[in-house]
Amino acid sequence: MAQAGFWAVSSGKISFRRDGRWYSDDEPVNNARIAKLFSKCLRQTDDGRWQIAMADEKAFVEIQDTPWVVTGIGGDAAGGFTLRLNDDSAEPLDPATLTVGSANVLYTRVKGGCHRARFLRPAYYQLAPAIAERAGRFVLATGGRDYEIHPAD
Repeated sequence: MAQAGFWAVSSGKISFRRDGRWYSDDEPVNNARIAKLFSKCLRQTDDGRWQIAMADEKAFVEIQDTPWVVTGIGGDAAGGFTLRLNDDSAEPLDPATLTVGSANVLYTRVKGGCHRARFLRPAYYQLAPAIAERAGRFVLATGGRDYEIHPAD
């Protein structure tokens, strides 16, 4: 039995959705600390499924688009940008990995390039001043270079 007197992850269907929020039985998880804990404890199993693993508790979860989302941007165009992710981690943006998907959603590669992360709208707006159109293509101008933003596969 859980020490807190309840089972944190085994009580229903848990999902992480395109809007960058956790849901339990189709209801949003409104407690920011629990949502962050879920993101920090998210692991991919050997068979490719996603699981929240906290101490003795484990639960498979549904990931609608990407397991991580970009919640904020630090840095600047001259020195480079830093991504803040939903698991509260920070890492440098690799501008060569930027892609744009359907509905003009911006993505990048994170976690050592192993996973895609979706930009939430506030993070996109923080990065947008460094995005320009050049010769009919969109580029991110950073570090004295232009990095083309390619369509997602």
